[in-house]
Amino acid sequence: MECLYCVLGFLFLASRLPLDAAKRFHDVLGNERYPGYMRKHNQLNGWSSDENDWNEKLYPVWKRGDARWKNSWKGGRVQAVLTSDSPALVGSNITFAVNLVFPRCQKEDANGNIVYEKNCRNDSGLSLDPYVYNWTSWSEDSDWGNGPGQSQHNVFPDGKPFPHHHGWKKWNFVYIFHTQGQYFQKLGRCSVRVSINTTNMTLGTHVMEVTVYRRHGRAYMPIAQVKDVYVVTDEIPVFVTMSQKNDRNSSDETFLRDLPIKFDVLIHDPSHFLNESAIDYKWNFGDNTGLFVSNNHTLNHTYVLNGTFNLNLTVHAAVPGPCPPPSPRPPKPTPAGDNSLEMSETPNGNCQINRYGHFRATLTIVEGILEVNIIQIADAPMPRPKPDNSLMDFVVTCKGTIPTEVCTVISDPTCQIAQNIICSPVDAEETCLLTVRRAFSGSGTYCVNFTLGDDTSLALTSTLISIPGKDPASPLGTASGVLISVGCLTLIVTVVAILVYKKHKEYKPIENRPGNVVKGRGLHGFLHHTKAGFFRGNQEKDPLLKNQPGTL
Repeated sequence: MECLYCVLGFLFLASRLPLDAAKRFHDVLGNERYPGYMRKHNQLNGWSSDENDWNEKLYPVWKRGDARWKNSWKGGRVQAVLTSDSPALVGSNITFAVNLVFPRCQKEDANGNIVYEKNCRNDSGLSLDPYVYNWTSWSEDSDWGNGPGQSQHNVFPDGKPFPHHHGWKKWNFVYIFHTQGQYFQKLGRCSVRVSINTTNMTLGTHVMEVTVYRRHGRAYMPIAQVKDVYVVTDEIPVFVTMSQKNDRNSSDETFLRDLPIKFDVLIHDPSHFLNESAIDYKWNFGDNTGLFVSNNHTLNHTYVLNGTFNLNLTVHAAVPGPCPPPSPRPPKPTPAGDNSLEMSETPNGNCQINRYGHFRATLTIVEGILEVNIIQIADAPMPRPKPDNSLMDFVVTCKGTIPTEVCTVISDPTCQIAQNIICSPVDAEETCLLTVRRAFSGSGTYCVNFTLGDDTSLALTSTLISIPGKDPASPLGTASGVLISVGCLTLIVTVVAILVYKKHKEYKPIENRPGNVVKGRGLHGFLHHTKAGFFRGNQEKDPLLKNQPGTL
């Protein structure tokens, strides 16, 4: 009897040898397990179980750190970059994109070959051979034709043949995608995209792994591996952008009292899954103004008190779809509410799934500069002897808080080409009434923009002013100024704001000598860098405008 047990044991082990010797996809692609990993998953459409056998002879398997990786590509290592449009609402499609980044001076040509870029020097200098890999010449081999060998080599790791569509011979990379216990094989060039429907996916965080092989004669060689995390959710991904006129920095969630804030809801739906859905937006601004329900993704709201307020938004989408098969037992009644799995039936017999998304933010409302106006333009008193420049006084008023700085931007008559920028501090007073004196070096028409600012707000106004020519036999003529309406200022404000913001963001100090550091926190620093972009070299010799003693 003991001998019989030995024979049976030997036969059992012998029967297991072929199974253990054959590598399977999860052995090659799923060596790492992540939190929440489950062996059993719902079937993904078009994907295969990673229990299938892997052809290791045609597709060799190298572990991480294997020395052979260093020689898998001529001239260096290939990097694979994997991205996705995650998060994905369950039922929608999620798309993954893989892009290969070749070593310096290498690129893929129109025929799928990898070539050296002309006149490009890498670590080895200029290459005499134009090709890194000339796969076109390899395609003339028998394994690319209709000979008996082609079916043995033009296959994926599981033995399935390559799709012989138009131009398939120019596709020399094999991509193996692996997630949730399943894999997908794709033949491609240096960039591929794969989309998956998430209807049968498990909710939560998952990992997508991609292994890339290149053609190597009649076999394939691994060149890159990459992984990325993606999310499948039953919550609608929602984000809200907030903007307000005169607000200095909308990203800090601090806004001004008594000015409308524009709220714009952005729903992350790259596969347009919700296109046929009825969507409504339920707003609670946290200031005891009640509940606002709208089917428009934009809404304006004005806070009339200072303080901190909690904004809450609920987005509801009724997603149409087929009704599930009837259940043998009636479901238990449940109270209606924000249940993302809630399902209802429409009169025409179709069903809809109710999905919800939420957004919350804490807003701080403060006082700020609400409005700026130029109420008077007059010739400034002329000192003796008379200067060469024409001096003008601008009387500027504002509503709201007292500004701390005032900046003047002088432009051409179209208000598009800035010529000079001057900033001055403003001493705190009880009322906002400023006299700003500026000097003009020549006759002509100018666009003058005034920007008043404090820590939280910026307010603008502009005017066109005509400076007459000087007549030696008569006193200086009176300049005339024409105020531009707010509607006409849209282009001016946009151009100035873009120029100022762009220059401010791009500014980097290049010198550390004492006394040469410019601080950029104030309005003067905010506009100082724009000035440097408009004027090259030393501007001291021939300034257009100058500050005058005793005035701003």
